[in-house]
Amino acid sequence: MRDRIIFIGIFSFFIGVFLRSIFLVPQIVFWILGIISFLFSFSFIFFKNKKIILIPVSLLFISLGVLRYDHKDIREPKNIFDELVGTEVILEGVVSHEPDRRENNQRLVVNFEDVNILVTTELYPEFFYGDLVKVSGELQKPQNFKTDIGKEFDYVNYLSKDSIYYNISFAEVDFIESNQGSSFIGFLLKIKSKFLKNIEAIIPPPQSSLLGGLLLGTKQSLGVDLQQNFIDTGLIHIVVLSGYNVTIVAEAIMRSLYFLPMAFGVWVGSISIIFFAIMTGAGATIVRASIMAILALIARASGNAFDITRALIIAGFLMVLQNPYILYFDLSFQLSFLATIGLIFLSPMLEKYFLWLPKKFGLREIASATFATQIFVLPFILYKMGTLSIIAPITNLIILPLVPATMFFGFLTGLTSFVSKIIALPFGFISNTFLKFEIFIVKIFSKPNFAAIEVQNFSIILVLVIYIFVFWIMFRNYKIYKDGKAK
Repeated sequence: MRDRIIFIGIFSFFIGVFLRSIFLVPQIVFWILGIISFLFSFSFIFFKNKKIILIPVSLLFISLGVLRYDHKDIREPKNIFDELVGTEVILEGVVSHEPDRRENNQRLVVNFEDVNILVTTELYPEFFYGDLVKVSGELQKPQNFKTDIGKEFDYVNYLSKDSIYYNISFAEVDFIESNQGSSFIGFLLKIKSKFLKNIEAIIPPPQSSLLGGLLLGTKQSLGVDLQQNFIDTGLIHIVVLSGYNVTIVAEAIMRSLYFLPMAFGVWVGSISIIFFAIMTGAGATIVRASIMAILALIARASGNAFDITRALIIAGFLMVLQNPYILYFDLSFQLSFLATIGLIFLSPMLEKYFLWLPKKFGLREIASATFATQIFVLPFILYKMGTLSIIAPITNLIILPLVPATMFFGFLTGLTSFVSKIIALPFGFISNTFLKFEIFIVKIFSKPNFAAIEVQNFSIILVLVIYIFVFWIMFRNYKIYKDGKAK
């Protein structure tokens, strides 16, 4: 009963945050509702049917979810510079995030008087985390926009989850001095930058760009056309380092070591995930994805899906408690949860449909894990992105078994380059061979017109109905699966 109360409370908290993310309701309503629910929680102690207490507990935590969102919303400096919007400004601030370098520009998040401003400027000169800079340009507020298939992208709230409420495009940026941020984060990002340059010195583009995406999530350097090819073939998840691909890649690494004890495979997979997090600067998105991926690996190894699900739900609760914006506005957080749940519960059930695949190199487990995560995130991706990759199951089955080896030799290439370029050449040759083949497959399979189709008007109501049905089927059959496995 205690566990049920805790999880009902957590899910109700999520519901409250979710509702407040969509609707603006007077705060007094939820204060009153919360107080009434709190008082009724004590009165139900005297009832014989103790399950009745779940009702006021649920209402209480829904109220707390709404109030936590409101508390975060009120404290955010989202309107502090509104009177300057549309005017030319000159400000000095510190680059507070790793710069996002695209093909034709670089995007900097500059912190000015505790307000984050997204600054877009020319590709050169390059700026780095911790640089103190002077920015000149027209201050604007971000605007939502339509995607290529006509869906509205909520760009305003997407930025707000990272406390970014203003932007300056075509800005002039002048360097003042360096090392004004966290010395630890700066050190990690310098290692990352040097590591990528080591790879680029040995492996030519676009293979070096793909390896940078596989190891460190630097997908922007792939270029528009190749990036679209990865989207059309359902493989973009391996180069964006969201929870979706971190989970799959870690699973592939663990399964590729199938000939070793399971515990060793879990350790290698977990250490690989931690390495990802550190090398990408340990940003909030990657930390969330890494926690979920490690939990998924432990669950798959131990078979204690429901135990690990408790840890997953509690981890999610703490994340949302810290930043309630991520529940509705952070796509990576959402995909992380869905992919992890699919891997924990659905993947074991699907393995029986892949008995025709050999166990060698973990192909059977990789296939079931891939299909499980893709099935589980598909409705949400259709709602958010409107793109359905028909060819994804085939391309994932071909490419994913090669990813661990590609990453391993790619990592050795970058690492040994710190010592000597000559030592790194053999590793670079092997990694480059894998990368060439993977890009070849992506380009070939993206050519047919049916590789990906656009799905418009996929409503959130339909998404919720599908997931309610899937969860009902999944949890209904999970006990049957576990009992059968036990026998």
